Amino acid sequence: MNKPENVAEIVIVTAAYGYTVVKALGGQSALLATIAAAGADGVEIRRELFAEGELSKLASLAEEIRQNGLFAFYSVPESLFLAGGIVNPALSDFLTEADTLGARKLKIALGNFVPGADLTALKVLLKQHHVEMAVENDQTAQGGILSPMNAFFFAAEALHLPVAMTFDMANWLWVGQDALAAAKALSQHVHYIHVKAAKERDGKLHAVALDDSDGSWQSVLAALPATAPRGIEFPLEGEDLTAVTRYYVDLLRKEAAQA
Repeated sequence: MNKPENVAEIVIVTAAYGYTVVKALGGQSALLATIAAAGADGVEIRRELFAEGELSKLASLAEEIRQNGLFAFYSVPESLFLAGGIVNPALSDFLTEADTLGARKLKIALGNFVPGADLTALKVLLKQHHVEMAVENDQTAQGGILSPMNAFFFAAEALHLPVAMTFDMANWLWVGQDALAAAKALSQHVHYIHVKAAKERDGKLHAVALDDSDGSWQSVLAALPATAPRGIEFPLEGEDLTAVTRYYVDLLRKEAAQA
């Protein structure tokens, strides 16, 4: 399916294939050809999936991504704010890594934001880098519920911080929040969407493919910006990874075209 003009880009999160598959294939770079062949526009590279020593090869990975006709987002398994509302001291390193990767966005969890905190130093740091920081709702009581997320973006807007939101559609379920209500409240800040569904199994929530869900993802996605890139983070499994990836790329591209 060809991509219509002015329709949201589709990004494949490497973690969607699972740690075991990524490791067995020899790393995230081994998935680039599959992602490109499936017709996706970009790839979300995950810091936690790097093997030892791979961080020193970000420039080479960036070139491989370009050669496959893709763009990159960069995800770090860290929080922007640590206990007490302190900005993560490693943020400068993460931003530098994202720049080296040529990433358009750096995805990071909110963490322990304290309303009223002085964000001036954060603004200065962000202005020193090319990448846009996209703060995500995670599965914690600190950074995964609506009120602190709202408070952070209100403060960021007031200070003209160069930040946006990564809206994870399913993470709200882990913290007992209404995903549709959150989408309506935060839509104006959303520049990236993690498309994901979840179901309860053995008393625990698990991410599932869209076709295995109750379909509620459609109303949540419809409440979010039609032009925001859609990142596939739900499980992509099967003998033919290119085919299953292409199926969901086409599904989301069709949804975006109709939005």
